[in-house]
Amino acid sequence: MASGVKPRVKVPKKAAAGEAITIKTLISHKMESGQRKDSDGNTIPRSIINRFVCDFNGQNVIDVTVEPAVSTNPYFEFEAMVPEAGEFTFTWYDDDGSVYETSKKIAIG
Repeated sequence: MASGVKPRVKVPKKAAAGEAITIKTLISHKMESGQRKDSDGNTIPRSIINRFVCDFNGQNVIDVTVEPAVSTNPYFEFEAMVPEAGEFTFTWYDDDGSVYETSKKIAIG
């Protein structure tokens, strides 16, 4: 697991039923290409976020395959329809097998 990884998401606290909302996500992740060497000359293992998934109440909203050229601290902004109150779950997958997850609830109002 990469050190210092912190997922952050911004979701409105409430929305009208059927409203499209904007969701913003950022994960603090250094991203390591696997081509650099440490001070002892050993190759630093590759560690890149390779997939991002967002689900709402168990239904997939977005599923992104991230390519190796992605920058440090990947940022995603997208719109999602809110049919009912519930919870968004955000998951980032790392090449090293680590999975980072967070969630946010939204109310109908």
